[in-house]
Amino acid sequence: MDNTLKSKKVEPFHAGLLLVFFTFMIWSVINPKDLFTWFLEVFPALIGLVVIIFTYNRFRLTNLAYFLVLVHAIILIVGGHYTYAEMPIFNWLRDTFHLARNNYDRLGHFAQGFIPAILAREILLRTSGLKRGKLLTFIIISICLAISAAYELIEWGVAEATGSAADAFLGTQGDVWDTQWDMFMALWGAIISLVAMSNLHDKFLRKIKQ
Repeated sequence: MDNTLKSKKVEPFHAGLLLVFFTFMIWSVINPKDLFTWFLEVFPALIGLVVIIFTYNRFRLTNLAYFLVLVHAIILIVGGHYTYAEMPIFNWLRDTFHLARNNYDRLGHFAQGFIPAILAREILLRTSGLKRGKLLTFIIISICLAISAAYELIEWGVAEATGSAADAFLGTQGDVWDTQWDMFMALWGAIISLVAMSNLHDKFLRKIKQ
């Protein structure tokens, strides 16, 4: 089990990531499209920040993992500011390429598989005794799908509790298959992450062991 205590000193790279996080967070909360939607969208990023702070000295992740967490947080924060259905760049892509919808929501759910896949891989490899191989891959993909399904249940619960106030949070844009698409994108995000990032992730794992 890799649970070596780390120095309490914050590494400059991590401090830089934290600065970027708070810069985006401050920008995001200034005149958002809807404050209630903003809170719903950024809440997972805030929870992630709390978890990282409390685990930083007990179980420090690789720089790659922290960087990917920041990327995911920025996606959530930007979505909170504009809402997922009205993100300007993806509105431009929709109009320019005559797409049926604003696909920023699809990007968000792709990231919901891509980033947790690396986090799950790191935690499992460092704490569980699992070896690299098909079983590890299966477990990681299952975890990512479970996270995606849980998030869809949360969206359902919020919609039931708040009614039309959660429409921007759901971001379905009239698509009756939106929930299935969300989980499908998370699935492919996890698969592509493992295929594309595993070798790079292994290099960072070797560095942290040293």
